[in-house]
Order: sequence, then structure tokens, then C-alpha cells
Amino acid sequence: MTEPDSSRRADLEKAVRTYGGHWDTERGLRALRDAGHGPQEKRTRQILRDLASEGLLVKVADRPVRYSTVRAG
Repeated sequence: MTEPDSSRRADLEKAVRTYGGHWDTERGLRALRDAGHGPQEKRTRQILRDLASEGLLVKVADRPVRYSTVRAG
């Protein structure tokens, strides 16, 4: 049985909002595994890009890609 992408996305967004800091693919994969998902690297990168396009993350490095959470307020 496959998990819906919306569930993975919601769980990764929750982790980003809860823990803040810097995020890369490996940290995203760990967060999804901790939430009980069997994450895929390609999909995890896409979710991080989506969160950046929505303003929750900002890209701080290109190679390897690394994001930082945006502080509200």
C-alpha cells in the first residue's frame, strides 16, 4: 500500500515548523522515517522545494541544496 503524498508533505511540514533550523534531503528523509513513512529521496526534495516556494524555507546553499526555516514575525 502506498502512502498519499499529502500525508508525507503534512508530516514534513510539521517537522520543519516544530524543529526549525537547517534542512536538506537527508534530514527530510529522517523526519519522514521518524513519522512512519517510507520516504523517497526524489519526493522529499520536491516537498522541500514546495515548502520553500510557499515561504516556509529559504534556500541557503545550492550544492548540496540546503534550506533554512524562515522565522515568523
